[in-house]
Amino acid sequence: MDRRTLLGALLAAPLVPAAAQADLDVPFVTTPQNVVDAMLELGGVGPGDTLIDLGSGDGRIVLTAAKRWGTPGIGYEIDPRLVSNAQGAARREGLEHLARFVVEDIFVADLSAATVITMYLLPDVNLRLLPRLRGLRPGTRLVSHDWDMGDWAPQRTVEVDAPEKRVGLKKASRLMLWTV
Repeated sequence: MDRRTLLGALLAAPLVPAAAQADLDVPFVTTPQNVVDAMLELGGVGPGDTLIDLGSGDGRIVLTAAKRWGTPGIGYEIDPRLVSNAQGAARREGLEHLARFVVEDIFVADLSAATVITMYLLPDVNLRLLPRLRGLRPGTRLVSHDWDMGDWAPQRTVEVDAPEKRVGLKKASRLMLWTV
């Protein structure tokens, strides 16, 4: 078993059925709401932005931005079950006009509309995305939860207490911001 497969199995075992993990680059791990709030604040998200969340899981980042600031957003997620759940949440909250969720591979998804991109991906996935992210429109803000971008140093890093965090040795999350 390679390192990524082992790490994915360890991180996701209680969260996503094994059959659903087979084709995923990143396991679904819920981001605590206080970390979602901190990510959006670090990214300076507001009503004039367009948010894209890569690997959007249950949609909470896009939904929070839509509720709090009226920010339109797209969540790209490869797991159809998670997309369906996020779409249902958007309908229940009356946010489907702002929050859209699409079954899409993040390596081919259209990122051009983004003014802010959020992500909670594994280190090797961040590095694979790096050329695309660096090529986005100047001024686009990128916020990553826990994992960096290799030798591209973040402009700002903050640590957020995360008592509800289900993975990792610490009950804290490291958030990083870059601007293209």
